[in-house]
Amino acid sequence: MIKNRLTRFFSQKLYIELSIAFALFFIALLLDMLMDFIIYMLYFIIFLEIVRAVVNYIREQRVVMSLLVDAFIILALREFIVNVVKVNQEELSTIEQIFSNATNFNIFILSGVIIFLFIVRYFAVKTSQRYIFGKREGSD
Repeated sequence: MIKNRLTRFFSQKLYIELSIAFALFFIALLLDMLMDFIIYMLYFIIFLEIVRAVVNYIREQRVVMSLLVDAFIILALREFIVNVVKVNQEELSTIEQIFSNATNFNIFILSGVIIFLFIVRYFAVKTSQRYIFGKREGSD
């Protein structure tokens, strides 16, 4: 009976993900390093995406743009989080303050980069071979 429960628990990935996330969150709170945990996990995700892109290139001899764009989106989000949470101590109550402070201007530019990368990601998915060929097979 216990074996069946454990088998069911580990067969459902959601519970494993929630358990790991809760444990990491609790450890980060205990160590008072929540932002550091988030930043380092984003670094890890960036590393994973780049490795996936390289392995995919070696295996299939083509570059999957969505993997690279994902890595750059995560990198830009990491920079955005660092600038907003860790570096920025300035008030932002008017539009003029964006251009008067270098940190606020950097955050403004990063916001534009993130929006641009999401648009590139959208078009990378819409023009991918999987999406185009999947649509053609579905319409036959």
